[in-house]
Amino acid sequence: MTPADAMQAAPVVDMSLFGLFWQAHFVVKIVMVGLLGASIWCWSIIVDKTLLFRRTEAEMDAFEEAFWSGRSLEELYRSFNDRQPTGLGALFVAAMREWKRSFEGSGRQIHSLSQRIDKVLDVTIQREVERLDSRLLFLASIGSAGPYIGLFGTVWGIMTAFTSIAASKNTSLAVVAPGIAEALFATAIGLFAAIPAVLAYNKLQATVAKSQSRLEGFADEFSAILSRQIDERLSVAA
Repeated sequence: MTPADAMQAAPVVDMSLFGLFWQAHFVVKIVMVGLLGASIWCWSIIVDKTLLFRRTEAEMDAFEEAFWSGRSLEELYRSFNDRQPTGLGALFVAAMREWKRSFEGSGRQIHSLSQRIDKVLDVTIQREVERLDSRLLFLASIGSAGPYIGLFGTVWGIMTAFTSIAASKNTSLAVVAPGIAEALFATAIGLFAAIPAVLAYNKLQATVAKSQSRLEGFADEFSAILSRQIDERLSVAA
């Protein structure tokens, strides 16, 4: 059979993206669908976290403005206690609750209050960081595993293509190219899912680290303020 005869004998193959998907082996289809679903989920996480971080930063700015405006701690506590605050507001409310429990209790246990407030602030910071950091691990997983999952689909597709070539005993480019293209399409989808996931994960993790540093800085400042007030009360009581 001449090359011209082979070209004429080769079936017409749809080389569009949908055609490559539809003609692929069912294992490769599963890989493609899984990667596309993971990509959609990654983008939903990226959008949700971006909006959350912007909202959190705005809430932190608003709280700091209110905190340093000169209003009393009791007034701030009453205004933020009913809101279920997040970020810096959550640290403030948690510390103030421990403060009020110690002074309003029958024992008035204030000798170890500074240590208890520090513990409360640490736990609240950890809870806030976990809230910001949730679901980011999925982005890291897709970013690292996506190319390998796509490569698995590619290897499987190439194996199927070569099996078909051996069965047909026809090695013309018109016969070989469609199967190879279908296989490589899986790798392309894997990269399409992985690259945005990696970039977004690095950016969002940097934002989480920045927010955590801001929370820890405020916790140190507020703990120092409360510690001074505790020392003043102890000196008056003595």
